[in-house]
Amino acid sequence: MSAIEIYEVYKVIRRDVSEERALEAVSALCRATIVPVDASLALEAADISLERGLAMADSLVYATARRHGARLVTADSDFEGLPDAIVMR
Repeated sequence: MSAIEIYEVYKVIRRDVSEERALEAVSALCRATIVPVDASLALEAADISLERGLAMADSLVYATARRHGARLVTADSDFEGLPDAIVMR
């Protein structure tokens, strides 16, 4: 998991629900391995952004999942149609 995902989950839940629920969600997310963004991951994410038209944060999240052979499960429709991305509706 990328720290970018923690940012996004916290921001959305705090905005839409409450700070308390956002902190609970972050606590649950922090049980996963948090992968640092290094130069090679940043470059991979930039390539993905250019190829797929994804925003910076989304590109980093997707690149992190790909690097670690993980499927990306999300409710973000921006990932629709990407290999190994499961968009929940």
